[in-house]
Amino acid sequence: MSVLSVQDPEVSKAIDADERRLVDELVLIASENYASTAVREATGSVMTNKYAEGYPGRRYYAGTENVDRVEVLAQERAKEIFGADHVNVQPHSGSQANMAAYFAILEPGDVVLGMRLDQGGHLTHGSPVNFSGCFYNFASYGVERETEVINFDEVESLAKEFKPKIIVCGATAYPRTVDFERFKDIADDNGAVLVADIAHIAGLIAGGAHPSPIEYADIVTTTTHKTLRGPRGAMIMCKEEYRRKIDSAVFPRVQGGPMMHVIAAKAVAFKEALQPEFKVYARTVVENAKALSNALSKRGLRIVSGGTDNHLMLVDLTPLGITGKVAQGGLQEAGIITNRNAIPFDKEKPMVTSGLRLGTPALSSRDMGIHEMETVADFIMEGLSAIDDSATLSNLRRRIGEFARQYPAPGVTDA
Repeated sequence: MSVLSVQDPEVSKAIDADERRLVDELVLIASENYASTAVREATGSVMTNKYAEGYPGRRYYAGTENVDRVEVLAQERAKEIFGADHVNVQPHSGSQANMAAYFAILEPGDVVLGMRLDQGGHLTHGSPVNFSGCFYNFASYGVERETEVINFDEVESLAKEFKPKIIVCGATAYPRTVDFERFKDIADDNGAVLVADIAHIAGLIAGGAHPSPIEYADIVTTTTHKTLRGPRGAMIMCKEEYRRKIDSAVFPRVQGGPMMHVIAAKAVAFKEALQPEFKVYARTVVENAKALSNALSKRGLRIVSGGTDNHLMLVDLTPLGITGKVAQGGLQEAGIITNRNAIPFDKEKPMVTSGLRLGTPALSSRDMGIHEMETVADFIMEGLSAIDDSATLSNLRRRIGEFARQYPAPGVTDA
């Protein structure tokens, strides 16, 4: 019996239930994954007790020699993975990493060019309900209506028209390869700093399954969970000339004391990403995404842009006459965890949507391959066809549980 189960049985029961959920269900949310037992152990370590405002060797508190060691390890390992000049591993989230990147370069009211939220961009790429849209003047590019891929003629035209101080590339719901070199050319032509947000594809880049922005972008932000399989958190990489601006933007401008237990876990995850098997994992994620996309397409679903180059795909549910909200709820009842998502030029409201975003990072972490993606596609189609039939969905949940339990969930079934 654990200490937690005795001291706080309510929280303990909720955690136990979530562990069972992660074993019994199929997690297809593109931004979720399974952290290893070692990452979880570091996250729950005594380093949660340590205040360490500042940076290694330049702290405002004593007793930081051990947390200094893990922060330097995290920085050096990240630099080795990505080839970056400088790395700051202190941001608590991708949103705060982007905030720090903006604060390092911009003044309130400056112009930024980012991707439209309803066509793949993130809240921090200029949404009016987010700090980015409140503090700065954003112009937004999107995708072509016919191809549903980024319209670079529009990007170039907007950059010439608005002369942004920053151009942001990268997305949260874009299934195609990001052409960082093209973005860099446009940024240089218009005197803009290029910020690449690779929160979703960082693990693919680390494993060589997607082109890297490091050569092209001035500043690169990313989360450390998602495809990197680390703890929830973020980091910023930048060229040497931006080191001081980035570090001072993170602390003291945006954040106070860093979460040293999480930074320790980042270091662990980065070591895992340096192993040869991580390259295999990254390739598997992309192969599985292509296989699942093709399987769903063969079964009659329309896939936005016709497929995927990375870890995710967007499914257009309009031909089925159901919304993303309804599909998400029904599939969850069956044990398939997805998230509703806008599709390009969506006519539904953001909380309803016409699509689903599906991703393969978590299933790939459970050693599922392209053969299993055919089975997963069948499960999805069964769920969508019985979206209002609770009895059928309940039976499907039982079958999905039997299937899912054949594949160990890292950090859960091996804990």
